[in-house]
Amino acid sequence: MELAALAALIAATITTGLMAGLFFAFDVSVMPALKRCDDRTLIEVMQRINTAIVNGWFLTGFLGALLFTGLALALHLAGGGAGRATAPLTAALIAYALALAVTGRINIPLNNALEQAGPADRLRDPAAVRRAFESRWVPANRRRTALCTIALTCLTWALTTR
Repeated sequence: MELAALAALIAATITTGLMAGLFFAFDVSVMPALKRCDDRTLIEVMQRINTAIVNGWFLTGFLGALLFTGLALALHLAGGGAGRATAPLTAALIAYALALAVTGRINIPLNNALEQAGPADRLRDPAAVRRAFESRWVPANRRRTALCTIALTCLTWALTTR
C-alpha cells in the first residue's frame, strides 16, 4: 500500500506539473505571440490548437492529474495516513478540481464557440469573434495556470512530508 501511495503521488506530481507547464506556456508564449497577429490568424491558429490538443497524451495529463491526486489521497487515508501529507494532498485535489472547473466552464465553451464561428477566412467580423474569445480565454487560462501551480506546490509539499 505504501509503494502504491508513493507511486500515485509521484504520478500526480508529474501530471500536474505537465498541466501547469502547458498552461504557463500559453500564458507566456502562445497567447502573447498571437496577440501580435491579425484577427484571422489568431482564430485559425487557436482552432487548429483546439483540434490538435485533444489527444491521448494531453488527456493523460489533463485527467491523470485529477485521478492520480485523488488516488494518492485515498491511498494515503486508507493506509492510516492522518499525518502531515493529508492537508497538502487535499489542497492539491481541490486546486486541480478548480482548474478543471475553470476549463469546463470557460475555456472549453470558448473553444467550442470559436470552432462554431467557422473558418477564419470566411468570417464577416473576425475582430468581434476574436474579442469574444480572447478577452475571456486569456484571463481564464491565467487562473488555471495559478491553480495548477498551487496544486503542484501542494503535491511537492506532500512528497517532502512523507
